[in-house]
Amino acid sequence: MNTTESDGSQLILALSKGRIFDDTLPLLEAAGITVTENPETSRKLILNTNDPGVRVLIVRATDVPTYVQHGAADFGVAGKDVLLEHGGEGLYQPIDLHIAECRMSVAVNAGFDYETAVRQGARLRVATKFVNTARQHFASKGVHVDLIKLYGSMELAPLVGLSDAIVDVVSTGGTLRANNLVEVEKIMDISSRLVVNQAALKLKRERLQPILDAFQRASSKG
Repeated sequence: MNTTESDGSQLILALSKGRIFDDTLPLLEAAGITVTENPETSRKLILNTNDPGVRVLIVRATDVPTYVQHGAADFGVAGKDVLLEHGGEGLYQPIDLHIAECRMSVAVNAGFDYETAVRQGARLRVATKFVNTARQHFASKGVHVDLIKLYGSMELAPLVGLSDAIVDVVSTGGTLRANNLVEVEKIMDISSRLVVNQAALKLKRERLQPILDAFQRASSKG
């Protein structure tokens, strides 16, 4: 066994701070599990719950699939956007939880004529952290792009001339509007999925399955 794998008596759930964590709490409660510490106020990265057999690992959103894939967590919650970039290798994805819903879109400066640029075959500079998804999207449209990978503040790239467009996750669109950017194309709807380590699903099914079932029921009601 990998030394990072949790032992058979423990279930480890990987979550990221913020909206996914908040939206997952009611699903955990449906399974009778309450997280006893707040990741926003605690410095701990491993949080206890009211069930001594379940702990929560706090990691970056982009790292959730990796922790689950390699067995450092038994299951986790990750956005479809993150899973597409990761590739999903070694992960079982049984449930769309319908939480943290948003969309992935192309956005440009309000004065940029995106449709004309695409129609005329211009080579677009596109800033994004979702490089794989952006590449596939523009390739499917026959649009030539130069991809610029960024990790934050996508909205800044068009403002300072680094890119013609951005591909990013959009919820309300408020940040785009505040920076004089407009959505010009929706690539896909995004929601968060439950992901499970394939070995854990076999070796810890007795402990894990009731939680997965509770998640399924709670997300269906939502």
